[in-house]
This record gives sequence, C-alpha cells and structure tokens, in this order.
Amino acid sequence: MWGESSTWMGVYGVSHSTTGGAGMMGENQTGAGVIGRSHAEYAAGVEAENVSTAATAGPGVRGKSAGTGVWGESTTWVGVFGHSVSTTGGAGVWGENPNGTGVFGKGVNAGVFEGDVIVTGDLRLTGADVAEQFDVATEVPAGSVVCLDDAARVEVCRRPYDRRVAGIVSGLGDRKPAVVLDRADRGPRRPVAVVGKAWCLADAENTPIEVGDLLTTSGRPGHAMAARDPGAAFGAVIGKALSPLSTGRGMVLVLVGLG
Repeated sequence: MWGESSTWMGVYGVSHSTTGGAGMMGENQTGAGVIGRSHAEYAAGVEAENVSTAATAGPGVRGKSAGTGVWGESTTWVGVFGHSVSTTGGAGVWGENPNGTGVFGKGVNAGVFEGDVIVTGDLRLTGADVAEQFDVATEVPAGSVVCLDDAARVEVCRRPYDRRVAGIVSGLGDRKPAVVLDRADRGPRRPVAVVGKAWCLADAENTPIEVGDLLTTSGRPGHAMAARDPGAAFGAVIGKALSPLSTGRGMVLVLVGLG
C-alpha cells in the first residue's frame, strides 16, 4: 500500500468494528509491522491517541511482547518520556511486575529524583556502613583511620589515642558504603564511615586485637590498634573489632562507633 499527500494524511484507515477491529493493521513475518518516520523538528515518528475521556480509557500506545513491550532510544535526550497532568495521583511513568522488579534503572546514576520520594516497603541497601564525605588534606586510601585537622578536613591519624579521630575511610575490601551523606562536587573528598561495618587498617605488632576489643588510633599512620588504656581511650575510640588480628599488620572488620 502506498499513500501520499501534500496537505493531509498519506493513508487513513477507519473501522466501525464493535469487537476490537483495528482501523489499520500492519503485519510482517520477518521485519517491522509498522514503521513511522518524521523529518520535522519536534514531530513524532509515530503518534497515537485515545480520545476517550472515561477513567477507564485505554492507553494511547500499547506494546506487547515476549521480550521488551516498549523500547525507547535516544542519542541526545531521554529514551522514554512519560507525562501526566492528573490531579488525582496519576503517575507520569508507572511500572508494575507482580513477580519481580516494577521499574529498573541502570547507569552512572541509576535514578534521579527532583522532589520527595515515598517508599511504602523496605528500602534495601546492600552496602555496610553510613559514611559522611569530608574534605581531605592529603589523599588517604580506603580503610585508613582519619583524624580532623584545624580546618576540619581529614588526614591519616598518626598518634595513639588521638581524640580528633573522625572515622574510617569507607570502601576497603568487600564492604562498600550503603549511604553517603554530604556529597559535593568540590574535591578532593572521601567518604568516612561513621556508623556500621567497615574494614580498617590495623596494627597488632605490640598488642593482639581480639573480637570485641575497642579500637583507637595508633602510632602507625592510618592504622587502628586495641585500646588497652581506658582513660586515654575516652573520646578516641573508633569502634569495636568484629574480627581478630593476632600479630603484625592487616585488616580488621570494625563495628564503627565513635566514642
């Protein structure tokens, strides 16, 4: 079928069927059933509209497939755009799956929201700690015990029982932060675990670290050690050891809690 017009539609189809017959149908065993293409700025390649004003009106466009129901792709803007002016709670985009994920996002930012986010179920975070971003005086590796300097930046701790301790730089080993607060584009900055579980660089050359030991800063830069002096440890505790280190230097899993 070929249709062409200089003023209106190239092809127009209408059906008066009461059982769902289409005004126009395209079918192809090896390719696309229908292709729509536009060369005009802001015009759609395919436009569909359901003019019913009933609350149960059908969709403007419906895609159905054993694979992807609707596929959107763009080289300069959004792949799929949904817009609603409903005043009764209608969503711009709705995703639903009774057996799995309703909406899936993947990217550098898997999701960006402008406005409040309402969650009626559990918010599942696979990370292990709550971290706070700090400006850093010098580059500090993950797992380092860090202290505040006079400008409230963090740097590796270098003194035993340092009461300026701020936490552990998050991200060492298999433990990643679940939540990072105070993110900012200025740099350099590092996420410092202040609550939760984090791997920490540790020094047990003088005193072994056992599970349950309180940890504090050591004389080895960026390392924690067992706090054996309760008086000196007050205000300089990093957290509690969840794994042992009998001798030498290594990593200890810490339940972070400053005190």
